[in-house]
Amino acid sequence: MAKQAQFLFLEEWLRSNNDGSPDINSRQSSSPSARAIIQAWTDLRDSLQQQSFHQHHLESLKTLLSSQISLYVADPQAKLLVSILGLPNLSLPCEAYPQLLRLLYIWVRKSAKPSSMLIDSAVGVVSDLFAYKFEFNWSSLFFSEGVLLLGAFAFVPSTSEKSRSICLELLSKLLEEEYTFVRSSDEGFVPHVLAGIGYALSSLGNVPFVRILNSLFGIWDKEDGPSGSISNGLMMLHLIEWVLSNFISSHSSEKVSFFAREVLETSKPIYAPFAVVMAAAGAMRASAKSVSSGLMQLRISAEERIDLIARELISRTGGFTSSVIEPRDRLLLQCISLALARSGSVSSRASLLICLSSALLTEIFPLRRFYTGILGYHSGNLVGLTEVKEHLVCTIFKEAGAITGAFCNQYVLADEGSKSRVENLIWDYCQDVYLWHRQVALLLWGVDDELIHDLEKVAESAFLMVVVFALAVTKRRLDSRVPRETQLEISVRILVSFSCLEYFRRMRLSEYMDTIRGVVVSVQENESACTSFVESMPSYDDLTNQHGSSSLLKMEYMWSKDEVQTARILFYLRVIPTCVECLSASVFRKVVAPTIYMGHPNGKVARASHSMFVAFLSSGKDSNQEERDLLKEQLVFYYIQRSLEGYPGVTPLDGMASGVAALVRHLPAGSPSIFYCIHCLAEKANSFRSPAKFNEVTGSADCPTAQRRPEHDSDDVTRKPALVSWLQSLSYLCSQNSSRNAPEGTEHDL
Repeated sequence: MAKQAQFLFLEEWLRSNNDGSPDINSRQSSSPSARAIIQAWTDLRDSLQQQSFHQHHLESLKTLLSSQISLYVADPQAKLLVSILGLPNLSLPCEAYPQLLRLLYIWVRKSAKPSSMLIDSAVGVVSDLFAYKFEFNWSSLFFSEGVLLLGAFAFVPSTSEKSRSICLELLSKLLEEEYTFVRSSDEGFVPHVLAGIGYALSSLGNVPFVRILNSLFGIWDKEDGPSGSISNGLMMLHLIEWVLSNFISSHSSEKVSFFAREVLETSKPIYAPFAVVMAAAGAMRASAKSVSSGLMQLRISAEERIDLIARELISRTGGFTSSVIEPRDRLLLQCISLALARSGSVSSRASLLICLSSALLTEIFPLRRFYTGILGYHSGNLVGLTEVKEHLVCTIFKEAGAITGAFCNQYVLADEGSKSRVENLIWDYCQDVYLWHRQVALLLWGVDDELIHDLEKVAESAFLMVVVFALAVTKRRLDSRVPRETQLEISVRILVSFSCLEYFRRMRLSEYMDTIRGVVVSVQENESACTSFVESMPSYDDLTNQHGSSSLLKMEYMWSKDEVQTARILFYLRVIPTCVECLSASVFRKVVAPTIYMGHPNGKVARASHSMFVAFLSSGKDSNQEERDLLKEQLVFYYIQRSLEGYPGVTPLDGMASGVAALVRHLPAGSPSIFYCIHCLAEKANSFRSPAKFNEVTGSADCPTAQRRPEHDSDDVTRKPALVSWLQSLSYLCSQNSSRNAPEGTEHDL
């Protein structure tokens, strides 16, 4: 409750725990001067003496309220306010009533010990106001300020038992009969009503708990009552936390037990499930602040109530397999996830794990819903843009990190069956995001860049969630207690999932690298797992052709501009070299080789392709070594052909150099593929022999003939004596050819 101590007004604390903003009546651009405040009180005294109330008196009330954070209302001033409210012949404008009630509320909350007699007088006047409600038009503001003030009066220790009973009875009656005013005050004054209830529940004496609790939890499901929402749910959570903390600090164990029986241990049809879930979370937060063993039952009851509601939700929705979930159930799912995120450690329960995983994939990161809506409305994306922007600033998205933490905590303690179920949900989600985001990105780039950027903000956060979860999986599932086959399957699925979301990796994460290292070690030691991972890479046909839904988009597919796919292929090209020793030649030929020869214009992909070629040439532990050596020979011909075709535009010089060095190093001396490679290189070099052409390619202004003479003193050559004489002859012929074709005046440079 440390944060609550910063707020004197309960409604302000409730609002701050909801969205971080202060009470709307506390917001002020600038406070009036002390002289203005003194003048305002003077004007109000004149109003009482003259028994008249004019516009400037209303302005005086507004002046006082605009400084309510620093305003102090003493007993004499409170008496003035009560007198104005109680004058039978004084006609006040309707908007003056809630302002006068607010000033009385400031008095009773800021006074160390307000006068008991003055409170009695104020209670009588306020009671009369509500009794004669038909004589002036009520407003939501008047209703909410009235409930707030009645609760505050009941909460003050100096209030007489008679006045306290009047306040509690009137407050209960207002909640039961006039709750429709709460609905119309959804946008601003629900915190006032909840705070009034909180004060009332925490008051001394004989509190009508059942009536007030029934109103508090039953008002949300009434047709003309206030609507359930995340905002209202969070305020319910912290309201119950505040009330129970008061019970605990005042050693009112019987009140704690009564609350547990009424709200947590008894199912009441009139109680809104989302409100009960949030109340249970508030109970867990309150119990965590005390070391008393007597509060353990409160926490157990709270956990069991959330578990029961979660199981009922799963049963009602069919385990969230339906594509359409009722709005009330969506709200409940969101509230369960927020409740668990704000409750600290919670016992492991399968229902909670399933709800958390479903909330993350459908409510916190609802990318599949966004994609479906956008592709179904691709003729104009205004609706999609609005929905995505609203999601980026909503509470449930801001709490993604905390909810992910709660999810991982539940996963760690879950049984094996539940673990497998949610793992599959997460991995399948990654595949869906990859497939759908490709479609949406190709559709929106250059058309609605703002929408695609906003979608990617959601996807980036989803990537972080997957990484944190995957790390938890590796720590719990890649050990000796789990069957080896299961470990390998999990490792492969994590790698595939990471490849699907690689496009959204926009920062360096230690969790990401730790997970990669853990699963790669597992995969690279097993041929079956290595093959499974490599075969999950999109085929050459899939890479170069957009199958399926692209026809619906009626657009030409350019694979080289598909950045989502490019990022995924780059992931494979970086990981496969770590396990190429276990990869058979046939799989490499079928799956990997076509990708190496794509000639992708992306520089990172091009360099990774050359590194992949080098890794394969240097590998040599295939059970069928002859097939592997034969494939190496065969790949060289196409490798050098494609590399030189793309040079200097696509093929990076350093990448091709590493490939050529590797083939000379690892293929047998005198290999036809080596001779073919050097022949092709010589031809390519000869095409650049004119200074103009060379300068065009390299951007150099120097004559290259004397500086680009072929060299043959590297380690790769000296280890193959059979090639030395051949290379020396080639060097001589090239130099002679250069001399004959060089422009006049350059021979002496040779």
